Amino acid sequence: MNIKILVATHKKYWMPKDEVYLPIHVGKKGKVDLGYVGDDTGDNISIKNPNYCELTGLYWAWKNMDCEHIGLCHYRRYFAHKSKSNKLENKRQAILTKVDYEQLLQKYDVILPKKHNYYIETVHSQYEHAHNKRDLDEVENIIKEKYPAYIKAFEKVMNSRKLYIYNMFAMKKSLFDEYCAWLFDILFTLENRIDISDYDKYNSRVFGFLSERLFNVWLEKKSLKVKTINVVFLEKINWIKKGKEFLKRKFLN
Repeated sequence: MNIKILVATHKKYWMPKDEVYLPIHVGKKGKVDLGYVGDDTGDNISIKNPNYCELTGLYWAWKNMDCEHIGLCHYRRYFAHKSKSNKLENKRQAILTKVDYEQLLQKYDVILPKKHNYYIETVHSQYEHAHNKRDLDEVENIIKEKYPAYIKAFEKVMNSRKLYIYNMFAMKKSLFDEYCAWLFDILFTLENRIDISDYDKYNSRVFGFLSERLFNVWLEKKSLKVKTINVVFLEKINWIKKGKEFLKRKFLN
């Protein structure tokens, strides 16, 4: 089975040795060569990385890669079996291998991380508190105009409290191509309609943030056979800091 799992990175970092993984330097245009495949060759949008995040790698793969199955992880986050401990070496050993992906993709249409639960907020209200609501509103308008068959799925996702996050997945390349054609049409249309010139560095990543929500909308409409897998984080997460940032966005934004 011809499978490639992109590992999006913007810096030199430890990478799994399994042949299934393909490290890709996202936002490589004009940057120092890290020794990884760059997203700045062929048909690419590498220069848009500050606003599109790992999507510049997805766009490059959509336009330039030929494989049977494709997926995306991040240099610090991977699909994995449950680790025996929080030791770094055990976490690395738990990362899925090509054999694992082959077995899963024979049974399921798409591999995804377990859903994140916002508990006290809906997907829509969380975006409103964390980012710029008008951007999400304009995405809704674009879907109504260009993809009306997806509006019920959009509303369902926005009113839910759970979301697949990280833009992590693995699926057939044909499905991925279909998704990318839909996603980038929406995002490029949005890019021509909104002004982000006064956004701070965080909110300038608007198209990356919106793509997480849009991926869920696409999945909802497609009704694919899904397998959720544990995600291992290779670096410690400061949950106290993340909690404070959440409360600040919710009550002081």
